[in-house]
Amino acid sequence: MMQKQTFPVQGMSCAACAQSVEKVLEQKDGVRKAEVNFASHKVKVQFSEELSPQDLKTALQAVGYDLNLEKQEHAEQQKARHNRYLKVKRQTIWSALFSLPVFGIGLFFPNWNLGPYISAILSLPVLFYWGGHFYRNAFKQARHKLATMDTLVALSTGMAFSFSLFNTLFPEFWLSRGLTPHVYYEAAVIIITFVGLGKTLEERAKGATSKALEQLMDLQVTQVLVRNSEGEEQLKNLEDLHIGAHIRVKPGESMAVDGRILEGNSRVDESMLSGEVIPLTKKPGDRVYAGTLNQQGSLLIECQKSPEDTVLAQIIRLVENAQGSKAPVQDLVNKIAAVFVPIVMLIALLTFVLWWTLAGEQAFAQALYASIAVLVIACPCALGLATPTAIMVGIGKGAAHNILIRDAESLELAPRVDFLILDKTGTLTQAKARVQELTWLAPERSGSLLGLQRFSQHPLAAAISLFLQEKGVKATPLLDFKIVEGQGIEAKNEQGELWRCGNANFLAAADLRIPEPYQAKAKEWETQGGTVVYFFNDQVLLAQILLGDPLKEGSEKALRSLKDHGLELMLLSGDQEATTAFWAMELGFDHYKAQVLPADKGAEVRHWQAQGKTVAMVGDGINDSEALALADLSIAMGHGSSIAIEAAKMTLMTSDLRALPKAFKLAEFTVKGIRQNLFWAFVYNLIGIPLAAGILYPFNGFLIDPMVAGAAMALSSVSVVLNSLRLGRKAL
Repeated sequence: MMQKQTFPVQGMSCAACAQSVEKVLEQKDGVRKAEVNFASHKVKVQFSEELSPQDLKTALQAVGYDLNLEKQEHAEQQKARHNRYLKVKRQTIWSALFSLPVFGIGLFFPNWNLGPYISAILSLPVLFYWGGHFYRNAFKQARHKLATMDTLVALSTGMAFSFSLFNTLFPEFWLSRGLTPHVYYEAAVIIITFVGLGKTLEERAKGATSKALEQLMDLQVTQVLVRNSEGEEQLKNLEDLHIGAHIRVKPGESMAVDGRILEGNSRVDESMLSGEVIPLTKKPGDRVYAGTLNQQGSLLIECQKSPEDTVLAQIIRLVENAQGSKAPVQDLVNKIAAVFVPIVMLIALLTFVLWWTLAGEQAFAQALYASIAVLVIACPCALGLATPTAIMVGIGKGAAHNILIRDAESLELAPRVDFLILDKTGTLTQAKARVQELTWLAPERSGSLLGLQRFSQHPLAAAISLFLQEKGVKATPLLDFKIVEGQGIEAKNEQGELWRCGNANFLAAADLRIPEPYQAKAKEWETQGGTVVYFFNDQVLLAQILLGDPLKEGSEKALRSLKDHGLELMLLSGDQEATTAFWAMELGFDHYKAQVLPADKGAEVRHWQAQGKTVAMVGDGINDSEALALADLSIAMGHGSSIAIEAAKMTLMTSDLRALPKAFKLAEFTVKGIRQNLFWAFVYNLIGIPLAAGILYPFNGFLIDPMVAGAAMALSSVSVVLNSLRLGRKAL
């Protein structure tokens, strides 16, 4: 048996580190797969039950990394991230304070006899105390034949410091050869400071990428007021709660769990879950959800789901997993990151050899200077942050707009979709059908019609039930209820009589004809977008029911936006041909298909895929499960349903279809951001490394100072993160 767990990783400094963590874990017997998200500093590991998390921790500790095995609450995770930021910030400030005098001596007093000695003393704590982690990590990784950004920093600063110290202690070695013994302490300490500054800004900016997730987590209540069997109410921790417990929720408080109202009336703000801004009136028997806000009355709620199984908890897990997932483009980045540092080290060595061979006077110093600049300017961090930071911001922004995205792959796929299939009922319409007219041929059978509808969960059945109850009809008990897929429902009474309700095809299958006047009325109603169902038994038609399901507000605007986006639209409906044709023409669909059974929807998806289309399917997440599973991109209209959250790659938690074009726009922004990040990360390294090696020196004498290289390297990582954060400010 395999298990899958996610752990925070400590000690990573770049994309090559992330690759090293994956490599070390996957080399461990019993580990099937390890996926590191460098932006969130977490690793998702799939491993056998024979292994313990402690075994994974031990394997990583051997190479300078660590796993946090303790389960952390949201507040603890925030605190740990903040502490990491403060630690890096503190190291950077102290490095800067000690580096400034070293830099000043090198710049303004290069010939001061005591200058090199003072610089050496001030450089020691910068390099080996506040920057000591670079050397410790590089040493541990070298023992396991691994190379990361720590290796580049340790090599470059170590070479600069060692060469400078030699020249400080033994200047006669160069003086006897007619050469000046230069020192480069300022380069070494400024590199450490700039790398630290880059890391400080990076940690601060990365915290902002998970802001939306933190806002969701802040909705979770930690303590609840529980009523015991004696009627006394006492405060308890949420984790001590059990299903069936009775919880008091006062006005202004958030719901702690998913449950059912036992006592009290109130208005509840469910906008965090459904996107609906108008609070809903709630009464005894109604469902409430964790994270929603009780605005008015005091409520007593029965807990129906454990805290870890609430809809809110599912959303948080989905967003966390999605932010940690990898887009397909990341595979290319990972392959490059795996060989990036060794290639840079090879280029630095080649640079040193060429300069030492060709430079003439001061050849060794120039060779050292150029090779240090190559090691410093190379930045695997920018490559490692390019994809995950954009994904974290994109998925977080989606969650803030009630668009839940299951994984990064769906974000990358969405801009390629060119054919969109939409289900009608519940997607375009309100799924709140109303009976417009009910014509009885045998009104004494109304109790059986109500009894039949009570078995069904279909929106049309709910509309018929409500209509009959408002007329004061009492339901007749029925048995042996059965759904006839795509046609209707049937059941028997205690005498064995069969009662049926469904569409014209269901009626025809029973060899019953619709009288002429009723046929004309049905045709007229269907051409106006209405739905017609029939109630009958084995012998005769008993009633004709005309229903209307109003269009959702914003559906027309959403469909226009989707067409402007370049998508080809198709409408699927179980309604009759005339009804479906009316809606297709009214709303501007390119294609439509009527009288579609659930199984036919999947066939329709396959048909258009065979035509070379990249197909997205939008449905309610339950009845459309096969079509959603077959579509290239599946989008469920959630309405707060936990089933819908699990059903599709994207879930719109609001019933407003205007969220759909927003989802496509969000995916487009995010993919564009990833491409921009990768472009600049690649271009930066492709231009920066040759410049640092001195490729322009023979033409115009241009060389990059190692200090400038350090600043450029820090800037590249920060610019990638800031570009990702810019996505969060884009309007959808």
